[in-house]
Amino acid sequence: MTMKERMERKLTAEFEPQTLEIIDESEDHRGHGGYREGGETHFRIVMRAETLKGMSRVARQRAVMACVKAEMDERVHALALDVSS
Repeated sequence: MTMKERMERKLTAEFEPQTLEIIDESEDHRGHGGYREGGETHFRIVMRAETLKGMSRVARQRAVMACVKAEMDERVHALALDVSS
C-alpha cells in the first residue's frame, strides 16, 4: 500500500470527509531537503469534513497531523494542509 493510500484510509476513517484529495508533490521537491528516491515524501492534503466544524485552523491541522503521524515518522517529510469543515 502506498503512503497516499495509507493516509487516505486513515483520514477517511477518522474524519469521514465530504471531500478528500491527497496529492503527491514529491517530484516537485527533487533535490530538496527530505526528498528520497521513489518519492512519497511531500504531499498536499485538501479535505472538507463536518467533523472539523468548530475547530480552529491550528486544531484542525494538529488533528490531521496526529492522524498521519506514523506516515510522517516513516517516510513523509512534508504536508501542505488545506483542511476545513
